[in-house]
Order: sequence, then structure tokens, then C-alpha cells
Amino acid sequence: MLKRSKGEKIFAVFNYTGMIVLCIIFILSVWHVLMGSISDPLRISAYSGIILYPLGDVTFGGYKLVLQNNSILRSYLNTILIVVTATGLGTLLTILSAYVMSVRGLYWKKPFNFIVTFTMIFNGGLIPTYMVVRNLHMLDTYWSLIIPGCCVAYNIIIMRTSFSQVPAALSEAATIDGAGHFRILCQIILPVSKSIIAVIVLFYAIQQWNAWFNASIYLQNRDLYPLQLTLREIVLKSSENSIIANADGETVDIYRPLIKYCTIMVSIIPMMIVYPFVQKYFVKGVMIGSIKG
Repeated sequence: MLKRSKGEKIFAVFNYTGMIVLCIIFILSVWHVLMGSISDPLRISAYSGIILYPLGDVTFGGYKLVLQNNSILRSYLNTILIVVTATGLGTLLTILSAYVMSVRGLYWKKPFNFIVTFTMIFNGGLIPTYMVVRNLHMLDTYWSLIIPGCCVAYNIIIMRTSFSQVPAALSEAATIDGAGHFRILCQIILPVSKSIIAVIVLFYAIQQWNAWFNASIYLQNRDLYPLQLTLREIVLKSSENSIIANADGETVDIYRPLIKYCTIMVSIIPMMIVYPFVQKYFVKGVMIGSIKG
């Protein structure tokens, strides 16, 4: 076992301390919202500070009020449709682009690499993007949320790095046997790149699941709203009045903090369920290219 120097030990202490502090902050913030979502609304209104345990009697009435709202259920379906479509399309385009950038000796490879890298640093801005979406007649459609962000330059570069590490001898042997680029990609590159593909899928899924800004610009029809935009209106505006009014005709201001806690939990629970299943691929994939030898 190698003996670590004093500097390495100090660095390890600071590293572990920092990670522990960050874990406590992240866990505590989610725990605070979770405990608030099942607390007595009367006690929440009178309480200030971090909620470490349910205040008063445990109740799931807030979740019932939230899930009874038809706009939230419709937004859930909209978000699932957008996430699945955008993730599938984005992953496909990323794989094809990354393969082109990783092929050795391919014509126009350098100009293509430059264009992708350039778009990662510079973009047209909000107004030109809006004009393009409008001219393509995609306003007030799902495509206005899918197409503009379906392919990210950063993800292409990550996947290109992974593809570039596949031994060239495999591709050369396949070429000698008569395989074309499509067959090489499907039968050689993709089977050994499952980890990075899982990472890219997770990146696109989280990006689309948490997106609300583009929807607030491109959508006017509330029936097309994604989940995050609907929950944002509930948390920040007075939309919770429509939810609270459904509670046997009672309109009580004390329900508002409870509704906000419940809407936050409703939005983060799906990602918390999905992440453990792809965690091993995520950790392995993000380390690609960081260790040589």
C-alpha cells in the first residue's frame, strides 16, 4: 500500500469534509420539503425554520389536492411525451454526430468539429431563436420544446471522446470484412459504449424534465404546458387558489404552504426513482477520458 504524503492527507480531509457537507445540505433540503408536505397545514403556517419531522398529525391531504387537479395530471402526460421524444431524438442525433467526429481520416471532419465546438460557446440568443421557431410554425406545439434543445454540443463532445477510445483495430478489421460505417457503429461502437449512452440519456431526460423557460416563451395553450411550468405557476403565483377551492368548497390561505411543498415533491420524485437504476452507468460514463493507461 502506498504511503500518502502530508499534503495528500490534508487534501483528502478537505475533500471528504466538503463532500459530507454537500451531502448534508442536499439531503436536508429534500428532507425539509418531504416533512413539510406531510405536516399539518396549521402548524406549517405558524412554523419558521427547517422542518426535521412532521409537524402535528401526518397528513397526505396536500398530495390529494394536488393530484386532483386536472392540469397537473395533464402536465405530467405532456412532460412524459416531451421527455421520451426529446431524449430519443437527442440521443440518436448525438450518437450519429459523435461517430462522425470520431472516425479517423473522414472528409470534412475538422470543419464539422469546429462548427460543433463553436455552437457550444456561441449561440444566436433568445430573440433569433424565437424568430426561427416562429417562422417554422412551431409556436404552441410540442415541437417548440423538443427541437431547439434536442442536440447539445457538450453531449456530442463527451460521446465523441468515448467513441475515440474504442481501438481502431476493431473498426479496421470490420472494414476489411466489408462492413460499412452504419454496421461498424451498430455492431462495434454502440455495444461497448453502453455506459456513456446511459449518461447521455440521463442528461437529456433531466434537461427536459426540469425545463420550463422555453415553455413559458413558446406556449400559450395551457393544455400543452409541461409539468414544471404548471408547478411553477402553483408555487409562485396564485394558481393554488383553484386547487384549494376544491377542498369541499373551502378557500383557506393556510393550505398554500402545504400545496407548495407537495408540488415540489411531485416534481422531483420521478427523478429520484430513476437515478438509482442508472447510477452505476452514470459514474462509469462521466469518468471516460479522465484516466489514461
